[in-house]
Amino acid sequence: MSQLKVRQIKSPIGGTSSQRNTLRSLGLKRIGHEVVKEDRPEIRGMVKTVAHLVTVEEVEEA
Repeated sequence: MSQLKVRQIKSPIGGTSSQRNTLRSLGLKRIGHEVVKEDRPEIRGMVKTVAHLVTVEEVEEA
């Protein structure tokens, strides 16, 4: 199964509380922080919610 590398590139300041909570749920804490998550529909939905704050790339599981 492939995985997604999600990196925060912008601050959630000025965003909605839902967007801030979504970043926290993804495990992102600060600008430049990145996490690797399983490629599942739930994660894709969270990424779509904060698409303007993060970058996403697919990586193969090693």
